[in-house]
Amino acid sequence: MADPTAEHPLLIQTHYVKDLSFENPNAPDIYGVLLKSQPEVSVDIDVKSRHLTQRTFEVALSLRVGAKVGEKTAFLVELQYAALVDVRIGVPDEEIEALLLKEGPRYIFPFARSTLADVTREGGFPPLVVNPIDFDRFYERNRETAIETEIA
Repeated sequence: MADPTAEHPLLIQTHYVKDLSFENPNAPDIYGVLLKSQPEVSVDIDVKSRHLTQRTFEVALSLRVGAKVGEKTAFLVELQYAALVDVRIGVPDEEIEALLLKEGPRYIFPFARSTLADVTREGGFPPLVVNPIDFDRFYERNRETAIETEIA
């Protein structure tokens, strides 16, 4: 069992919306279309970290969400939600990348999810609720893809 008194290896200094874009290109006509048809929603996710100072990093979670009905775009949201993260002394250098790209987005995802729900609601659509993301699996899959790309 984990020691509940042990310090977590990451300390979140702050989190924030770094970039946000909402497009509703077919308003007001799209609202009538949505009464008759469900939109097809696509979600693209990316996570990056950037070294700032000795043990401080920026972790950025990017979400691009599009909704279409047939060929008509209902909305497009691009959100980059970020956090300033300190890595505690004692964390081995070879573990920092995985820690940042797994744990960092896990902390900020609920805030990004809430921002997406709010902006789609304010755009006249039902609040968009993105399902939870397994950032461990996401990291491993992206790492495998990067290795395959380097080999090819």
